[in-house]
Amino acid sequence: MLIIGIAGGTGCGKTTVVNTILNELSEAEVDVISQDSYYKDTTHLSYDERVKINFDHPKSIDFDLLKTHIKALKSGNSIEQPVYSFVEHNRTGETLTLKPRKVIIVEGILILTNPELRTLFDIKIFVHADSDERLIRRLKRDISERGRDINEVLTRYQNTLKPMHQQFIEPMKEYADIIIPNNKYNTVAVDIVKTIINERL
Repeated sequence: MLIIGIAGGTGCGKTTVVNTILNELSEAEVDVISQDSYYKDTTHLSYDERVKINFDHPKSIDFDLLKTHIKALKSGNSIEQPVYSFVEHNRTGETLTLKPRKVIIVEGILILTNPELRTLFDIKIFVHADSDERLIRRLKRDISERGRDINEVLTRYQNTLKPMHQQFIEPMKEYADIIIPNNKYNTVAVDIVKTIINERL
């Protein structure tokens, strides 16, 4: 089993890189685990309390469950991945069954911040994009897909996203095996990743 960690700031283009890799492989060979599914369960909090959580801090992630699930897949066991709602800021209570595959892609902004999790990745990728570009992508996504208004997104970006990116995400570049600049689509770096995957398989 090949486990690939793909990190980078919000709106950096991780999904584009993930989808490019997925296009190379058959569905039976690969599964994607999103860090977003592993936000801690906040059922004990009211909606108003959940809204105030800093979801861009490593403490918001249930890394213990994520590590347990990756180890289970490595051992040949299926897992029940939590399903998360960005509208409710909480897990839905439902799960998604994932089976062991030849390639497991783990993607998320904070996945390289956890030292134990990093050791489980065979390849660590950091997708880099200009901060203005990331903000524009985040605005479009949060307004169209997550029901946020522009003031809410900008306030969160200034007060939370930007400082958390500088403190926790940007420094994680030093742990990456490959850095993919994604301001303009970088086919060379992605081709290198594809080659590595095909060689390992």
